[in-house]
Amino acid sequence: MSTETGRESRRSGALVSVMRWMENLSDTQYAYLLLIPVFVLLGVVALYPLLRTFELSLFAISADFSSTNFVGAGNYVELFTGGKNRYLPGGTTFLPEGFGLGALLNSALVVTIIFAVTSVLFETLIGLGQALILDQDFYGRRWIRAAIIIPWAVPVVIQGIIFFLMFNSNVGFLTPPLADLGLLAPTNTLNDTASATFIIIVADIWKTSAFMALLILAGLQSIDRGLYDVAKVAGATKWQQFKLITFPLILPTIGVAVLFRSVQAMRVYGIIDTVSSCTVVPSLSCMVVATFTTREGTSAAIAFVTAAIIGIVVMGLIAWQGEDAI
Repeated sequence: MSTETGRESRRSGALVSVMRWMENLSDTQYAYLLLIPVFVLLGVVALYPLLRTFELSLFAISADFSSTNFVGAGNYVELFTGGKNRYLPGGTTFLPEGFGLGALLNSALVVTIIFAVTSVLFETLIGLGQALILDQDFYGRRWIRAAIIIPWAVPVVIQGIIFFLMFNSNVGFLTPPLADLGLLAPTNTLNDTASATFIIIVADIWKTSAFMALLILAGLQSIDRGLYDVAKVAGATKWQQFKLITFPLILPTIGVAVLFRSVQAMRVYGIIDTVSSCTVVPSLSCMVVATFTTREGTSAAIAFVTAAIIGIVVMGLIAWQGEDAI
């Protein structure tokens, strides 16, 4: 009996010591303490696969996984010197072999960057415009909000088929007018790299602008409406209210939205694969980094380089936001 009582007292004493230790923590230290489970979870689901990918990138693995040879940085050397380009169809390369338009659009990395920058830029502008409209009080606002979400809810397979049919040079009704404007090739549209890149960017903007709009709208509705009343009394115009109140207050929200979309855009694959799969012979002449990783036998090096690029983009966006990103 005395032994059990001693154990209970030791447990109670340890619990009291832990509670006192936690009470003496600063707010910052306590916040980091609460984040420890999150860090552990991220380490399991994110950090370990990344480290495992880096480990695999140091080996040359046969297609049937029957042999594994340590090559060190050999995969990276081949990747950046063009040794891996033989695995890509149509003469596509990972890095550009020149600075001409054709050479740039023939590079999977350059096309990925062009896609990410262009699509995220226009999605942010269009999403901001939609959010500003939806933030106003007008009849049928709830229905308009629901309608805007529809493209975002469309599965990527359906999205790919829709844009394949719209821009197919034989049956697509958008190809002739856009070809007259010089935006698309009049024939074999999906086999032209510049046209295919344009189509994929338009498809992504159509689908994901709603995502940006919803995030920015959440930031808009968190603004204290009393600020606008004060601005009206002071004689501020609508533009001055947007410039001095709205935009500075939603800038952190825009930064977070751009961060999410940039990471997703750098990993684009589904829409390209879907459009290419609509015919017996892959018809979409648009290769991105994610496509490269599915075509190459030893793709761990490519995946790790892509993760490094995404990490640099994320760090850059966080540094741009400063303390508002924390």
